[in-house]
Amino acid sequence: MNLQKTVIAALVVGLVAAFFFFDLGHYLSLDYLKQSQASFEAIYARRPLVVALSFFALYVAATALSFPGATILTLAGGAIFGLWWGTLIVSFAATSGATLAFLMARFVLRDSIEARFRSRLAEINDGVAKDGAFYLFTLRLVPLVPFFVINLVMGLTKMKTLTFYWVSQLGMLAGTMVYVNAGTQLAQLESLRGILSPGLIGSFVLLGLFPLVARKVVEGFERRKVYARWASEKPKRFDRNLIVIGAGAGGLVSAYIGAVVKAKVTLVEAHKMGGDCLNYGCVPSKALIKSAKLAHQIRHGAHYGLADGAPVFNSRAVMQRVQEVVAAIAPHDSVERYTQMGVDVVQGYARLVNPWTVEIALNHPAPGQPAVQRLTARSIVIAAGAEPLVPPLPGLADVGYLTSDTLWDELARLYELPQRMVVLGGGPIGCELAQSFARLGAQVSQVEMANRLMLREDDDASALVQQSLAADGVQVLTGHKALRCERVGEAKFLVVAHNGEEKRIEFDALICAVGRKARLTGYGLEALGIPTDKTVETNEYLQTLYPNIYAAGDVAGPYQFTHTAAHQAWYAAVNALFGEFKKFKADYSVIPWATFTDPEVARVGLNEQEAREKNIPHEVTRYGIDDLDRAIADGTAHGFVKVLTVPGKDTILGVTIVGEHAGDLLAEYVLAMKHKLGLNKILGTIHTYPTLSEANKYAAGEWKRAHAPEKLLAWVRRYHNWKRG
Repeated sequence: MNLQKTVIAALVVGLVAAFFFFDLGHYLSLDYLKQSQASFEAIYARRPLVVALSFFALYVAATALSFPGATILTLAGGAIFGLWWGTLIVSFAATSGATLAFLMARFVLRDSIEARFRSRLAEINDGVAKDGAFYLFTLRLVPLVPFFVINLVMGLTKMKTLTFYWVSQLGMLAGTMVYVNAGTQLAQLESLRGILSPGLIGSFVLLGLFPLVARKVVEGFERRKVYARWASEKPKRFDRNLIVIGAGAGGLVSAYIGAVVKAKVTLVEAHKMGGDCLNYGCVPSKALIKSAKLAHQIRHGAHYGLADGAPVFNSRAVMQRVQEVVAAIAPHDSVERYTQMGVDVVQGYARLVNPWTVEIALNHPAPGQPAVQRLTARSIVIAAGAEPLVPPLPGLADVGYLTSDTLWDELARLYELPQRMVVLGGGPIGCELAQSFARLGAQVSQVEMANRLMLREDDDASALVQQSLAADGVQVLTGHKALRCERVGEAKFLVVAHNGEEKRIEFDALICAVGRKARLTGYGLEALGIPTDKTVETNEYLQTLYPNIYAAGDVAGPYQFTHTAAHQAWYAAVNALFGEFKKFKADYSVIPWATFTDPEVARVGLNEQEAREKNIPHEVTRYGIDDLDRAIADGTAHGFVKVLTVPGKDTILGVTIVGEHAGDLLAEYVLAMKHKLGLNKILGTIHTYPTLSEANKYAAGEWKRAHAPEKLLAWVRRYHNWKRG
C-alpha cells in the first residue's frame, strides 16, 4: 500500500513538474486560445465526437492534477461547443476531475495527516458528517475560493465520494455557465478580468451566502414548529432571565455566572444545596478515605520506624467527622451565599409547565403563602444531577441495601461498623468504599462481574489497585455475577455465579455501587416531549429540543464528574443568556478524572486500551515512581506515570498516573494538553526537589532519552575524543 502511494505521489509530482518544465502553461492562456479558436472550430466541425472526448479527457486531467488554466479550458468549452453543450461537457469534466483529485488526496495523504492531527481531524469529520454537504455547496458557489484547495481538503475528511461528486456538480454549475457563456463571446474578451466584474463577483458572494441565510430561515421555521403548540402560552414579559433547576455543581455554577453578569436568576433546589458531591459523594467519601488511611498507617507504624498500633475508633465518631467536614464546606454552596450574590434561591420541587414556565412546589411555604409558585424565564437550565443505580436483583429489597447516598446517615446511627460488608461494583465508587471500610476493620467482599476492577483504566493501573485492596483485606471477587439475595432467618446472603458455580456470601450490610443514573423524572420533560435516553438529549451547545432550555452536569452526560458539570455549566449559562449573539460549543477535549483509592489513579486524554480500540498510533513512555526520591522518603514508592504521545513527537495524547497524590500530579499534564505544550516544555520546567511533582519531569526525561539523536551524539563523541588529542 505504501509503495502504491509513493508511486502515485511520484507520478503526480512528475506530471506537474513536466507541465512547468516544458512551459505547457502557455497553451492555457487567453492569447493562445483566441489565436487558435478558428483552428479548433474547424477540427470540431470535421470530427465533433473525437474533439469532445479529447477535450473532456484533457479537462479531467487538468482538474485532477490541479493545473492552472481551468478557467481558460472553460472558456474554450464555450468557444468550441457553444453555451449548452459547453456547459454540459465542462460541468461533468470539472466534477470528474475534482473527484479524482479528492480521491488522490484521500489515498495518498489522509492516513499520514490523520496520524499527525487525529484529534483536530476528528472534530472536522464530525462537522462534515453533520453539515459537510451544506458547506461544500456554499464554497462551490463562490469562485473566489480556489476549487483545487477544496478538492484536496475534502479528500482528507470522511465525506462520501458520491456526496462530494453530486454536491460539487450542483454547486459549480452556476459559475461554469458564466465562464462558458463568456467563452461564446471570446472574440470580444480582452482579459480574464472582463469575465468577473465587481458586480458579478458580488453576485456570486451573495449566492454563496444564500444557503447560509436560507439555513437560518429554515432554523427559524423549525424553531417556530417546535414551539407551535405552546405559542399561546408564551409570556409577553418574563419574571426571570434564567431559572436553574438543581443546586449541585452544574446548577450552582450556572446561577453564579448569571448573577455575575447581572441577570435576574432563580435557583431551585428540592433537597440539599451542594447536590450529590457535597452531601453524598466527593466530600464525604474523601473525609472517610482520610480516616481510613490514618487507621491504615497506625496499623503499619513499623513501616515508618514506629510500633504497629491498633486504632481505636467507632463508626459513629468517624461518621461524625465526615458530617463535620461536610458542614465546614457547606457555606460555600449555601442559600445565604447565593442570596448575597443576588440569586433568588427557592427550595422546592420544580416542574416545567411549558418551555418558559416553571412550577415550584415549595418545601416550606410561609403562612398565607401559596404552596405552589410559578415563574417564567427566557431561558432554563436543567441541572438535576444523578442518583445511585440499583440493580434489579431478586430479593434485594428483602435483605435491605445501602447506596452511596444513604450509607452516611445509616452508618452514623451505628456505634460499630457492620462486620461483614459486601460492596457490589468494581468501579471507582465501589473501590474507594471497599478499601476504606476494610481499613476501618470490616470484612469486605467486593463483587464485580467483569474480569477486573476499574474497566475504564488500563490493565496495569487496575492491577495495582486490586493488589492494594487485597493487601488491605478486601476479598476481591472479579468474574462473579450477582444473581439474587436471600434471607435465612436473620442471616442475609448474596448469591453469585462464578465459572458456572453458585456461591453464597453472607453479609451484615450490602452497598450497591454499580453506577449512577441521571434524574429524568418529575421535571415535566415527558410532557414537553424533550427526548431522554440515559440522559437529557442535547446538542453541542447543550440545548435540548427547545433552544431556550439547556441541560448541564450528570443529567446531560457524557461524564459524571463534578468538575465536568461545572465546565458544562459555563457553556449552558453563557449560551442561555447571550446565545442570540454568540453560542459556544461545549469542549470535552481535555477532561481529567481520578479515583481516590490508595494508590490513586488519575487520567486525562487517551489511555493505552482506548488508543488500541480506536486504532490511534501512539508511543508509550513510562516512569516508575518507585525510583522517585520523595516517594521513597514518604514510604509510597509504588505506581507509575505513563504518557501517550504522537509517534516521533512530544505531543501528549493522554496520561495515566498511579500513585500517591496522582490526582494532584495530573494537573500539570491537563494544563499542558489544554495549551498544546509538549513533553519538552515539561522537561524544561524547574520542579522543586524533593517533591512528587518531579515524577512528571522524569517521565518527560524518559521520553527525551528514548528520542535522543544517536547519530548526532556519535559525532559529538568523536568531537570530544578529538578535543582530548
